[in-house]
Amino acid sequence: MALLEVKNICKSFGKTEVLKGIDFSIEKGEALSIIGSSGSGKTTLLRCLNFLETSDSGTITVDGEILFDGAENIKLSDDKIRKNRLNFGLVFQNFNLFPQYTVLKNLTLAPTLLKKGDSATIEAKAKEIIKKVGLEDKVDFYPCQLSGGQQQRVAIARALMLSPKILCFDEPTSALDPELTGEVLRVIRELKDENTTMIIVTHEMNFAKNVSDKVIFMADGVIEEMGPPEQIFDNPQSKRLQEFLYSSLNK
Repeated sequence: MALLEVKNICKSFGKTEVLKGIDFSIEKGEALSIIGSSGSGKTTLLRCLNFLETSDSGTITVDGEILFDGAENIKLSDDKIRKNRLNFGLVFQNFNLFPQYTVLKNLTLAPTLLKKGDSATIEAKAKEIIKKVGLEDKVDFYPCQLSGGQQQRVAIARALMLSPKILCFDEPTSALDPELTGEVLRVIRELKDENTTMIIVTHEMNFAKNVSDKVIFMADGVIEEMGPPEQIFDNPQSKRLQEFLYSSLNK
Protein backbone atom coordinates (compact mmCIF):
# COMPACT_ATOMS: atom_id res chain seq x y z
CA MET A 1 0.00 0.00 0.00
CA ALA A 2 1.28 3.47 -0.89
CA LEU A 3 2.01 5.77 2.03
CA LEU A 4 0.39 8.70 0.22
CA GLU A 5 -2.33 8.48 -2.43
CA VAL A 6 -3.62 11.61 -4.15
CA LYS A 7 -6.57 11.26 -6.51
CA ASN A 8 -8.22 13.89 -8.71
CA ILE A 9 -7.20 16.90 -6.63
CA CYS A 10 -8.66 20.10 -8.08
CA LYS A 11 -8.32 23.64 -6.79
CA SER A 12 -9.60 26.93 -8.15
CA PHE A 13 -9.25 30.49 -6.91
CA GLY A 14 -12.28 32.31 -8.22
CA LYS A 15 -12.52 31.46 -11.90
CA THR A 16 -8.86 30.47 -12.14
CA GLU A 17 -8.27 26.71 -12.20
CA VAL A 18 -4.89 26.10 -10.57
CA LEU A 19 -5.05 22.31 -10.14
CA LYS A 20 -7.01 20.32 -12.72
CA GLY A 21 -7.14 16.75 -11.45
CA ILE A 22 -3.87 15.64 -9.87
CA ASP A 23 -3.20 11.91 -9.32
CA PHE A 24 -0.06 10.33 -7.88
CA SER A 25 1.17 8.11 -5.07
CA ILE A 26 4.42 7.58 -3.20
CA GLU A 27 5.72 4.70 -1.15
CA LYS A 28 7.28 4.94 2.28
CA GLY A 29 10.91 6.06 2.02
CA GLU A 30 10.55 7.50 -1.48
CA ALA A 31 11.62 10.98 -2.51
CA LEU A 32 9.36 12.67 -5.04
CA SER A 33 10.50 15.86 -6.77
CA ILE A 34 7.99 18.19 -8.42
CA ILE A 35 9.35 20.44 -11.14
CA GLY A 36 7.77 22.95 -13.51
CA SER A 37 7.58 26.61 -14.39
CA SER A 38 6.25 29.26 -12.02
CA GLY A 39 2.46 29.22 -12.03
CA SER A 40 2.19 25.53 -12.91
CA GLY A 41 0.50 24.69 -9.60
CA LYS A 42 3.40 23.12 -7.68
CA THR A 43 3.13 25.20 -4.50
CA THR A 44 -0.69 25.09 -4.50
CA LEU A 45 -0.51 21.29 -4.63
CA LEU A 46 1.87 21.26 -1.68
CA ARG A 47 -0.41 23.63 0.25
CA CYS A 48 -3.42 21.39 -0.44
CA LEU A 49 -1.51 18.35 0.84
CA ASN A 50 -0.60 20.24 4.01
CA PHE A 51 -4.16 21.59 4.44
CA LEU A 52 -3.05 25.20 4.18
CA GLU A 53 -5.57 25.24 1.32
CA THR A 54 -8.64 23.04 0.99
CA SER A 55 -9.00 21.16 -2.28
CA ASP A 56 -12.25 21.55 -4.20
CA SER A 57 -12.45 17.83 -5.00
CA GLY A 58 -10.54 14.57 -4.88
CA THR A 59 -9.10 12.48 -2.06
CA ILE A 60 -5.93 12.54 0.03
CA THR A 61 -5.06 9.28 1.78
CA VAL A 62 -2.11 8.74 4.13
CA ASP A 63 -1.19 5.30 5.43
CA GLY A 64 -4.61 3.96 4.50
CA GLU A 65 -6.54 6.74 6.24
CA ILE A 66 -8.59 9.11 4.09
CA LEU A 67 -7.74 12.60 5.34
CA PHE A 68 -9.82 14.43 2.75
CA ASP A 69 -12.68 13.38 0.51
CA GLY A 70 -14.15 16.14 -1.60
CA ALA A 71 -17.16 14.00 -2.51
CA GLU A 72 -18.38 14.21 1.09
CA ASN A 73 -18.66 17.99 0.75
CA ILE A 74 -17.93 18.39 4.47
CA LYS A 75 -16.06 21.43 5.79
CA LEU A 76 -13.17 20.13 7.87
CA SER A 77 -13.11 21.33 11.48
CA ASP A 78 -10.07 23.20 12.77
CA ASP A 79 -9.24 20.20 14.97
CA LYS A 80 -9.38 17.82 12.00
CA ILE A 81 -7.17 20.14 9.93
CA ARG A 82 -4.61 20.34 12.76
CA LYS A 83 -4.64 16.55 13.10
CA ASN A 84 -4.24 16.08 9.34
CA ARG A 85 -1.29 18.46 9.24
CA LEU A 86 0.63 16.32 11.72
CA ASN A 87 1.11 13.76 8.94
CA PHE A 88 3.16 16.33 7.02
CA GLY A 89 6.13 18.49 7.85
CA LEU A 90 6.48 21.58 5.67
CA VAL A 91 9.68 23.53 5.06
CA PHE A 92 8.95 26.91 3.48
CA GLN A 93 11.21 28.67 1.00
CA ASN A 94 11.50 31.71 3.30
CA PHE A 95 12.21 29.71 6.49
CA ASN A 96 9.30 31.19 8.56
CA LEU A 97 11.25 30.89 11.80
CA PHE A 98 10.07 32.77 14.89
CA PRO A 99 12.56 35.67 15.07
CA GLN A 100 11.98 36.26 18.80
CA TYR A 101 13.02 32.73 19.76
CA THR A 102 16.35 30.93 19.80
CA VAL A 103 17.08 27.95 17.57
CA LEU A 104 16.26 25.62 20.45
CA LYS A 105 12.97 27.36 21.26
CA ASN A 106 11.96 27.33 17.59
CA LEU A 107 12.19 23.53 17.72
CA THR A 108 10.62 22.91 21.13
CA LEU A 109 7.67 25.30 20.87
CA ALA A 110 5.22 23.18 18.85
CA PRO A 111 5.83 19.84 20.60
CA THR A 112 5.55 21.62 23.97
CA LEU A 113 2.20 23.19 23.02
CA LEU A 114 1.00 19.83 21.70
CA LYS A 115 2.16 18.08 24.87
CA LYS A 116 4.38 15.61 23.00
CA GLY A 117 6.39 14.83 26.14
CA ASP A 118 7.98 16.47 29.16
CA SER A 119 10.29 19.44 28.62
CA ALA A 120 13.49 17.45 29.20
CA THR A 121 12.53 14.82 26.61
CA ILE A 122 11.50 17.44 24.05
CA GLU A 123 14.69 19.45 24.58
CA ALA A 124 16.87 16.33 24.26
CA LYS A 125 15.18 15.43 20.98
CA ALA A 126 15.61 19.00 19.70
CA LYS A 127 19.33 19.00 20.48
CA GLU A 128 19.72 15.64 18.76
CA ILE A 129 18.02 16.92 15.58
CA ILE A 130 19.96 20.19 15.69
CA LYS A 131 23.16 18.14 15.79
CA LYS A 132 21.90 16.09 12.84
CA VAL A 133 21.66 19.23 10.69
CA GLY A 134 25.09 20.40 11.83
CA LEU A 135 24.09 23.33 14.05
CA GLU A 136 24.87 22.08 17.56
CA ASP A 137 26.97 25.20 18.20
CA LYS A 138 24.00 27.46 17.33
CA VAL A 139 21.31 26.26 19.77
CA ASP A 140 21.18 29.58 21.63
CA PHE A 141 21.42 31.78 18.55
CA TYR A 142 18.51 33.79 17.18
CA PRO A 143 17.52 33.56 13.48
CA CYS A 144 18.97 37.01 12.75
CA GLN A 145 22.37 35.69 13.84
CA LEU A 146 22.32 32.88 11.28
CA SER A 147 23.02 32.72 7.55
CA GLY A 148 20.18 31.86 5.19
CA GLY A 149 21.47 28.33 4.81
CA GLN A 150 21.63 27.89 8.58
CA GLN A 151 18.11 29.26 8.98
CA GLN A 152 16.81 26.78 6.41
CA ARG A 153 18.53 23.93 8.25
CA VAL A 154 16.80 25.08 11.44
CA ALA A 155 13.50 25.07 9.53
CA ILE A 156 14.16 21.48 8.42
CA ALA A 157 15.03 20.49 11.99
CA ARG A 158 11.83 22.12 13.26
CA ALA A 159 9.75 20.17 10.74
CA LEU A 160 11.35 16.93 11.93
CA MET A 161 10.45 17.57 15.57
CA LEU A 162 6.89 16.26 15.21
CA SER A 163 8.05 13.11 13.35
CA PRO A 164 5.87 13.64 10.26
CA LYS A 165 5.18 10.72 7.96
CA ILE A 166 5.96 12.88 4.94
CA LEU A 167 8.37 15.81 4.83
CA CYS A 168 7.54 18.49 2.24
CA PHE A 169 9.84 21.17 0.87
CA ASP A 170 8.65 24.21 -1.07
CA GLU A 171 11.61 25.47 -3.12
CA PRO A 172 13.96 25.04 -0.12
CA THR A 173 16.90 26.78 -1.78
CA SER A 174 15.21 29.52 -3.81
CA ALA A 175 15.84 32.22 -1.19
CA LEU A 176 19.51 31.28 -0.78
CA ASP A 177 22.69 32.49 -2.40
CA PRO A 178 24.30 29.76 -4.55
CA GLU A 179 27.11 29.18 -2.06
CA LEU A 180 24.58 28.40 0.71
CA THR A 181 22.44 26.07 -1.39
CA GLY A 182 24.80 23.11 -1.06
CA GLU A 183 24.56 22.85 2.73
CA VAL A 184 20.75 22.62 2.59
CA LEU A 185 20.74 20.10 -0.26
CA ARG A 186 23.28 18.03 1.68
CA VAL A 187 20.91 17.77 4.65
CA ILE A 188 18.03 16.74 2.35
CA ARG A 189 20.26 14.12 0.73
CA GLU A 190 21.15 12.73 4.17
CA LEU A 191 17.44 12.51 5.04
CA LYS A 192 16.92 10.57 1.81
CA ASP A 193 19.69 8.18 2.84
CA GLU A 194 17.72 7.58 6.06
CA ASN A 195 14.62 6.62 4.01
CA THR A 196 12.68 9.76 4.92
CA THR A 197 9.57 10.06 2.74
CA MET A 198 9.80 13.43 1.00
CA ILE A 199 8.04 15.63 -1.52
CA ILE A 200 10.36 18.33 -2.87
CA VAL A 201 9.19 21.21 -5.04
CA THR A 202 12.46 22.36 -6.54
CA HIS A 203 14.13 24.26 -9.35
CA GLU A 204 17.43 22.41 -8.75
CA MET A 205 17.33 20.02 -11.72
CA ASN A 206 20.57 18.17 -10.99
CA PHE A 207 19.55 17.64 -7.39
CA ALA A 208 16.12 16.34 -8.44
CA LYS A 209 17.77 13.98 -10.89
CA ASN A 210 20.19 12.58 -8.34
CA VAL A 211 18.06 12.32 -5.19
CA SER A 212 14.56 11.43 -6.45
CA ASP A 213 12.89 8.07 -6.86
CA LYS A 214 10.15 9.71 -8.91
CA VAL A 215 9.76 13.09 -10.63
CA ILE A 216 6.57 14.94 -11.57
CA PHE A 217 6.61 17.67 -14.19
CA MET A 218 3.65 20.02 -13.83
CA ALA A 219 2.36 22.47 -16.41
CA ASP A 220 -0.82 24.56 -16.28
CA GLY A 221 -2.27 22.69 -13.31
CA VAL A 222 -1.83 19.15 -14.62
CA ILE A 223 0.83 16.47 -14.39
CA GLU A 224 2.30 16.65 -17.87
CA GLU A 225 4.75 13.82 -17.27
CA MET A 226 5.72 11.56 -14.38
CA GLY A 227 8.34 8.86 -14.02
CA PRO A 228 11.76 7.88 -12.68
CA PRO A 229 14.42 10.60 -12.96
CA GLU A 230 16.31 8.85 -15.74
CA GLN A 231 13.16 8.95 -17.89
CA ILE A 232 12.22 12.54 -17.05
CA PHE A 233 15.69 14.02 -17.52
CA ASP A 234 17.30 11.71 -20.07
CA ASN A 235 14.34 10.69 -22.21
CA PRO A 236 11.51 13.22 -21.79
CA GLN A 237 8.45 12.40 -23.88
CA SER A 238 6.43 15.63 -23.60
CA LYS A 239 7.41 18.53 -25.83
CA ARG A 240 6.65 20.92 -22.94
CA LEU A 241 9.00 18.99 -20.66
CA GLN A 242 11.70 18.99 -23.33
CA GLU A 243 11.38 22.78 -23.67
CA PHE A 244 11.33 23.27 -19.88
CA LEU A 245 14.47 21.20 -19.37
CA TYR A 246 16.25 22.95 -22.23
CA SER A 247 15.51 26.37 -20.77
CA SER A 248 16.30 25.28 -17.19
CA LEU A 249 19.61 23.63 -18.01
CA ASN A 250 20.79 26.43 -20.32
CA LYS A 251 20.24 29.40 -18.02
